[in-house]
Amino acid sequence: MTQTFENYVDGEWRASETGETFEVVNPSDTTEIVAECQQSSEADANGAIEAAAAARDAWKNTPGPDRGAFLRTTAKKMDERRDELAETLSREEGKTLSEATGETGRAVNIFYYFAERAMDYAGESYNPSAQGQNLYTVREPMGVAGLITPWNYPIAIPAWKMAPALATGNTVVCKLSKEAPTVYLKVMECMAEAAEEHDVPDGVVNVLTGSGENVGQPIVTHDEVDAVSFTGSRQVGDMIYEQATDAHKRIQTELGSKNPTVITESADIEQAADIVSGGAFGVTGQACTATERVIVHESVEDEFVDALVERAENTEIGHGVEDPGMGPKASESELENTLDYIQTAEDEGATIEYGGGEPEGDEFENGHFVEPTVLSGLDSDATVMQEEVFGPFVGVLTYSDIDEAIELANDVEYGLAAGIVTDDHSEANRFVDEIDFGIVKVNEATTGLELHVPFGGMNASSSETYREQGEEGMNYFTIIKTVYDSY
Repeated sequence: MTQTFENYVDGEWRASETGETFEVVNPSDTTEIVAECQQSSEADANGAIEAAAAARDAWKNTPGPDRGAFLRTTAKKMDERRDELAETLSREEGKTLSEATGETGRAVNIFYYFAERAMDYAGESYNPSAQGQNLYTVREPMGVAGLITPWNYPIAIPAWKMAPALATGNTVVCKLSKEAPTVYLKVMECMAEAAEEHDVPDGVVNVLTGSGENVGQPIVTHDEVDAVSFTGSRQVGDMIYEQATDAHKRIQTELGSKNPTVITESADIEQAADIVSGGAFGVTGQACTATERVIVHESVEDEFVDALVERAENTEIGHGVEDPGMGPKASESELENTLDYIQTAEDEGATIEYGGGEPEGDEFENGHFVEPTVLSGLDSDATVMQEEVFGPFVGVLTYSDIDEAIELANDVEYGLAAGIVTDDHSEANRFVDEIDFGIVKVNEATTGLELHVPFGGMNASSSETYREQGEEGMNYFTIIKTVYDSY
């Protein structure tokens, strides 16, 4: 029997006032219904926001160590259910079980990390100009934090938004994606148990499912919401940014990108092919940091393309929970989007070196599967070299010198993650200095991030307001008060 999940609002599980639910299906096998979740309304969202506002002062005044203890207990309960959470993630989003297990472990560690940071994050002391004076800052929570999270990292991204918000004394209202909400609703089961054990005030944490129009819109526009953190598409993110800034709210958006990896003449080609294939085909290319553009020195183009095609050919495609090399796209619309981009590339004269379609076989009949795809013969202004495909896709460009390579790498509106594979330290340092991307990787895939360092993009990839993760993530959810204390 399919399990039905409710929203978590004001310290209790609640069905939507609409009385309606929606089905979450397995993208590996769409005949499997993973769960049913609430089709929430604007009234549901407003109720959650009002609950968060009512709890704002009580949570702000809760000592940091007590807030940390709540997060630590949540992490422990998540850890005890790690395998269950990973399997749920794999079934509803399509990640391979190994990828889902890694993401789940990351979410657990995020809660553990911010549990400890809650104890020592307060402000700084300064030397005053006058005698008989203390000069220091304190950091205070913004108030109610509205979080809108995507489907592609359905446990890690809500965790890295929610944990620092709670650690710094904010109450939260979070809208989960409709495509993959179940795994984080199970996290909320852990959090609800922890809240009861630690006497956390009702309304501190509120999580809902539903549409962007009915749930996301109130989170952005409601007067009681003080800060909004959004991860998703550029189109929606730009709209949210305008609405939030018009309402004088603090706003943070992390959007898409078109991430390059430069392969230099000195690179180890086998290593480079491993790095690019991992960055491009891992998580089925459904990561904002995924590699989609490869800029290869003209002298090693043929060797590199052959090596990359070999890895694409050897990528086993299958159902996520069976732990193949690559799972399905998360939804039919995502699959169709990728196939449409590949057709556009062909129409613009690209050569398909490998892939480009749906795999054949009965095991793929009911899923949203696509082949890893390698394209060549493209110009930098080609559609698929400028717009985010968000699939297991690589387009190959060539260059003749490092100046051209950096120019091509920067030749997009976006700027999230960029990489270079080289044995030339001078070229690597020039790349780091001149690339207009928020994350730079040398001899590593563009994907893969540490949880305690700043994360965020430049240009159209981000609002460029505040970074996420680590101390920067905590800074976003707080405001500084400077104190002059004379005695």
